Amino acid sequence: MAFKTKGLVPRIWRVIKRIFIFLFFFHLFYLIILRWVNPPITLTQLGSLFGGYGLKRNYVDMNDISPYAKLAVIAHEDQLFPDHDGFDFKSIEKAMKHNQKSKSLHGASTISQQVAKNVFLWQGRTWIRKAFETYFTFMIELLWSKKRILEMYLNVSEMGKGVFGIDAAAKQYFDKPAKNLTRTEAALIASFLPNPKAFSTKVIPRDVARKYTWVLSQMNHLQDDPDIDKLLH
Repeated sequence: MAFKTKGLVPRIWRVIKRIFIFLFFFHLFYLIILRWVNPPITLTQLGSLFGGYGLKRNYVDMNDISPYAKLAVIAHEDQLFPDHDGFDFKSIEKAMKHNQKSKSLHGASTISQQVAKNVFLWQGRTWIRKAFETYFTFMIELLWSKKRILEMYLNVSEMGKGVFGIDAAAKQYFDKPAKNLTRTEAALIASFLPNPKAFSTKVIPRDVARKYTWVLSQMNHLQDDPDIDKLLH
C-alpha cells in the first residue's frame, strides 16, 4: 500500500505540471490572438447575461468609433494613457492615501488595467484578482499596441444594464452608431462609467452632471496633445 501511494504522488505531480504548462501556452496564445480578434465573451458579460440584465454588444473597429468617444474615455478614465506602461503609480498612491482615511473608496485603474480585468478576469476587489490583473496588464502592454488596448476598452466595457461597448451604448441611448457620436454624447457616456448601470439620458444625477462638465473641459484641453491625437485617428 505504501509502495502504491509513493508512486501515485509523482504521477499526480506530473499531471498537475502538464495542466499548468497547457494553461500557460493556451493563455499566451489567447493573448496574442486578441491582438487582432475580439473575445467571444467575457466573464462580466456572462454575469450580466445570467444575472438577468441581458447582453447587448456589437464589436466595432477603431475606425468606426467617433474620435470624441475615444477622447472622452481618455479624459475621464486615464489622461496619461499614451505615456504610461499600464500603471499610473502617482494615482495609485493618491487613491491608497484617500482610502485609508475615507469610507468611500477611490480607484486608480488605468484603461489598460480595466481592459485586463474586463477581458480576462472577474469583477471584485480580492488580492488574488488584483495580482492577476497586474500580470495581464503587463502582458497586454507588452503584446498589444495602445490603439488596440483603447479599442478593446471601448468594445468590452460595461456602459449600461446589459450594454457592453460604445457602439451598443450609442444605439441604446442615442439611436445611432458609435462613429456618429457627438462630443456631448460621448462625454455623457464617459461620465457614467464609474456606475454604468445608472445610465440615463432623462434623469442625470447632480454628481454626474458636474463630472460631465469637467469631462468636456478636459476633452478641450487634451485634444491638442499630439500623443493623444495619434490615438484618435
